[in-house]
Amino acid sequence: MPRRPRSKFTSSSLLSWVVLCAGLAFSPAVPFGQEGGGRNAEADEFVRRVESSYRNVRALRASFAQTYSLGGRTRIESGIVYFGRGGLMRWDYREPVPKLFLSDGKQLLLYIPEEKQLSRAPVKSSEDVRVPFRLLLSRLNLRKAFSRIEMADAEVPHDAGNHVLRAFPKRGLEEDYREVLMELTPEYDIRRLTVVYPDRSTMEFRFEHIERNVALSPSLFRFTPPPGTEVIEQR
Repeated sequence: MPRRPRSKFTSSSLLSWVVLCAGLAFSPAVPFGQEGGGRNAEADEFVRRVESSYRNVRALRASFAQTYSLGGRTRIESGIVYFGRGGLMRWDYREPVPKLFLSDGKQLLLYIPEEKQLSRAPVKSSEDVRVPFRLLLSRLNLRKAFSRIEMADAEVPHDAGNHVLRAFPKRGLEEDYREVLMELTPEYDIRRLTVVYPDRSTMEFRFEHIERNVALSPSLFRFTPPPGTEVIEQR
């Protein structure tokens, strides 16, 4: 389930709301909007293309900005993110303070140099908001993850030429999040993904400079903390 980022991992079950992130991969050549009639037909066609767009992508690299907003308060973090098949991901945060969030497919590591602290937990036990992104390059089914998906171009501000999907939680998950919004370019490249929570707070990810099928060294998804680091094991 979507959660706000924390400096520690949580330990309840994870619900894969962010399967929408499959759209980070690139696209078929047929422009959206030239076939299908009506809002539901458009949404169904768009979802189908998003689901198929990543099938030949094995690795991704992008710059990101992560923004958490509640009332008048906003926290923005940014850096570079890497994704690989097999649940691999690496979030290198550079601003406002360096930190590393990493998955080798089995374990999650959160390293904060400023605190000289490393938190480690099994992937399956964490509900951190970034965890579902590791499913990015897996075979996904958006319709199984949400109760309803619709086009939201008319209601949600977006860049010219882009399209917006709005997805709603399944029954019983309404207390976890209200909706997920995803803005995609005409090439089905995701530019913005926003989780809206019941308290009206939001977590937004914006991606730029996306590169697909880049060569990523396996060592990128391994990390050994420096001597003197406090290691916290979480289950």
